[in-house]
Amino acid sequence: RFLIAARLSRASDIIRTIRDPEKPNTLEELEVVTENGVEVQEIGEDEYLVVIRFTPTVPHCSLATLIGLCLRVKLQRCLPFRHKLEIYISEGTHSTEEDINKQINDKERVAAAMENPNLREIVEQCVTEPD
Repeated sequence: RFLIAARLSRASDIIRTIRDPEKPNTLEELEVVTENGVEVQEIGEDEYLVVIRFTPTVPHCSLATLIGLCLRVKLQRCLPFRHKLEIYISEGTHSTEEDINKQINDKERVAAAMENPNLREIVEQCVTEPD
């Protein structure tokens, strides 16, 4: 139990500082990500499933896929334990949530997106910690 709580706290701390692609705020300040939207389950010996649910600021947010990508990149880089990662838009909060959920949980599509230099630069700006 203690380990899961520590891992939950770690995952929350990692995504708390991701910046919004359009606004100067963090995703936490905009309530796009909250501690309640982070779930950690043990799925094997020393392996965890981390599930993130985020809520775009508007139901037709054009940046929802980009936000999901930022969450994935930052967590993959920063989680200090073995994990599987699932990222979803909170149910009923986006007009195309099903399509976006498929996209941000598809390894090939994520890899292809990160090969795009413009997209990669935007993601880097969002996930890099301020000095």
